[in-house]
Amino acid sequence: MEIKPIRSEADYQTALKEIEILIESQPGTHEGDRMDVLVTLVEAYEAKHFPIPEPDDPVEVLEYYMESRGLSRSDLIAYLGSKERVSEVLNRKRGLSLQMVQRLHAGLGIPADLLIAKQGHKATSIVKSRTKSQVRV
Repeated sequence: MEIKPIRSEADYQTALKEIEILIESQPGTHEGDRMDVLVTLVEAYEAKHFPIPEPDDPVEVLEYYMESRGLSRSDLIAYLGSKERVSEVLNRKRGLSLQMVQRLHAGLGIPADLLIAKQGHKATSIVKSRTKSQVRV
């Protein structure tokens, strides 16, 4: 394979296959150097086409995992409880409960801290904004 920019899914898959072949290459050899360049190209392609969300929004994390694993909203019913709950969570009308986080972690392997971290932060922001509103009244 000629080394060139990765511009399509086919180029990406070809590069991954070649990396798999070259994975045992010794650093500093022609094959090792080729693998390093291919890995750099694959990382650039993945950063552009499969960005990993910042772990600051549980909904973005869920959407990322859904997209990367080919899951639909109906696949989340088992973890969130019902079609309506899935819709409420993904539309940011309902936060994730501890049980939901535990089921998502156990069933899909999503790190619990990505589902909890900013949810607590948002709750704090809501409490602060309500407190400010109440103080003004």
